[in-house]
Amino acid sequence: MTGTESMLSLFFTLALMVVLLYFMIYRPQKKQEKKDAAMRNSLEIGDQVTTIGGVIGRVVAIKDDTFVLETGSDRVKIRFTKTAIGSVEKLNMDNAPASASKSEKAKK
Repeated sequence: MTGTESMLSLFFTLALMVVLLYFMIYRPQKKQEKKDAAMRNSLEIGDQVTTIGGVIGRVVAIKDDTFVLETGSDRVKIRFTKTAIGSVEKLNMDNAPASASKSEKAKK
């Protein structure tokens, strides 16, 4: 091999490594960031939220980049930034009357 051929093969090897890193690391990370941003932007009052610190509660107020979480039966209210959201469980109003009517039927 001459010096030019070895430099050319080195260049292609490095280019292949950069392409692999892009598809294996950078691209999936950007997809996850977009998904997380969409989750934060769709936050609504009444949703059940788990923070990255493990605090679980219902959203009672939303401001620009913060929200207020109400935890437990003692109704403690804590303000968090939206970046602290780990997961969101949407409030489903469609199932509420159906589950209530099922429980009423079970009592009869």
